Amino acid sequence: MKNKKNGQMGREAFDEYYTEIFGARWEELKKSFGEENQSVEYKIEGSQKSYFLDSASVYAALNLPLKGAKNILDLCAAPGGKTLVLASRMDEDATLFSNERSPERKHRLDVVVEECLPQSISERIKTSCSDGATWCTRQSECFDRILLDAPCSSERHVFLDPKYLNIWTKSRIKTVAMEEWALLSGAYRLLEVGGILLYSTCALSPVENDEMIERLIKKYNQGGQAFKILEECADMDEIKAFTSFKKPGTEKTKYGYQILPDRQDGAGPIFFAIIQKQSSFLS
Repeated sequence: MKNKKNGQMGREAFDEYYTEIFGARWEELKKSFGEENQSVEYKIEGSQKSYFLDSASVYAALNLPLKGAKNILDLCAAPGGKTLVLASRMDEDATLFSNERSPERKHRLDVVVEECLPQSISERIKTSCSDGATWCTRQSECFDRILLDAPCSSERHVFLDPKYLNIWTKSRIKTVAMEEWALLSGAYRLLEVGGILLYSTCALSPVENDEMIERLIKKYNQGGQAFKILEECADMDEIKAFTSFKKPGTEKTKYGYQILPDRQDGAGPIFFAIIQKQSSFLS
């Protein structure tokens, strides 16, 4: 059994683990977790209601280029904020498939799609309730754009909830990372050649971020030809009709980008990486 006193569980272990990653900055990050999150209003003309979400989440979703895309997948879509960002930007002849494995969260997603989008857009969104990690057993290379906002450790929420902080262990990161890898490798199999996948989390640990991309490279890209990592490409003008906020600053990581709340007025944390498939894994 884990023991709080020896630092294997709880706040002490939590602090020790993330201090190793962030050094002296960890204290500033923890302080920023307790400050007000930078939520912005997202309102699409013709919809019943606005939606409020973190500006970092909006910015991450904005880095999935949609021009010319016809079949778009939001693999872990609930509660629906990033689905709205994608839906508001997609071409008029595009279809967005928004999936959520939890029936309860899928219901919330349906409500958001109905209330926060005009019918002219919502009628081109198909919601589903299935395990995103197993979708690739039924289909392959069938979407030209995929957003995978993977379930993650969500350290900001853990830190602010004593119930979860007191039982935190490093092993939880390994457990979550297993799920993330199943989703990411499955999403890659669903991506068409030439298609683009955006992987994101609100986690701080490199195990759930850059190391996920590292695993993808080792599995599919050993020759360096299967896919390439793209630079951030968000165009704020694409969403100026729907929301208004200051573009958050990003910090470059090995394979992607991070937005951290201690330096971005409470926005984040968010990690995202952008991958373009160049050859089929089937060949």
